[in-house]
Amino acid sequence: MMNYFYLLILLVVIVPLFIKILREYERAVVFTLGRFTSVKGPGLIFIFPFVQQIERLELRTIVMDVPTQDVISRDNVSVKVNAVIYFRVIDPERAIIQVEDYHVATSQLSQTTLRAVLGKHELDEMLSQREKLNHDIRADLDKQTDAWGIKVGNVEIKHVDIDESMIRAIAKQAEAERERRAKVIHAEGELQASHKLLAASEVLSNNQNAMQLRYLQTLTEIAGERSNTIVFPIPIDFMKAFMDMAKSKSS
Repeated sequence: MMNYFYLLILLVVIVPLFIKILREYERAVVFTLGRFTSVKGPGLIFIFPFVQQIERLELRTIVMDVPTQDVISRDNVSVKVNAVIYFRVIDPERAIIQVEDYHVATSQLSQTTLRAVLGKHELDEMLSQREKLNHDIRADLDKQTDAWGIKVGNVEIKHVDIDESMIRAIAKQAEAERERRAKVIHAEGELQASHKLLAASEVLSNNQNAMQLRYLQTLTEIAGERSNTIVFPIPIDFMKAFMDMAKSKSS
């Protein structure tokens, strides 16, 4: 009976050394006498203890925060930027063999890439073209981590923090831009109105009936106003006719 008891204890101790259970999202990189042998999993796998060793890793997407970075934009504005990246292991062999710790390596690379990419752009682009910057950072990261068997799926810039003095300067710039646009719109309106007035004057000058109608309309508008004094404009043609009549009578 004691022999069976010792045998049971021996099995409990030894079996876990031979058998490993991996979840659906886990893989095991197997090394035999220090040399890469295979990638196993998921499920139940068998290994030879003391001869084979395994390195576990996950294939699920990993979400990693990029610490706040001090970035100097192309127009020499200092900002603080942080982001989040989404990546996963697509080649367990390279992720274990090609880099010491792919978590740390990806984190450090994401920080330097964030500063390098954003430093090529001006502050206005950081604030208004965030989608394009996300794409550029992701493309650079994915290209460099490919040798490690890492796939960067997405990069999102979370915050772009600006100094208080720079916020006031941006507000003044925006106000000046609005005033400039208002003046441009007003000038364009005046230009269009002048063209219309010029065309109207040409029509009136070429048609005496139209001129008389416009004259009567003007008198009607003046008469409708509440004023003690009304000045009636008299066309020069009328004055010329009266002068001709006076000359004929005197002669």
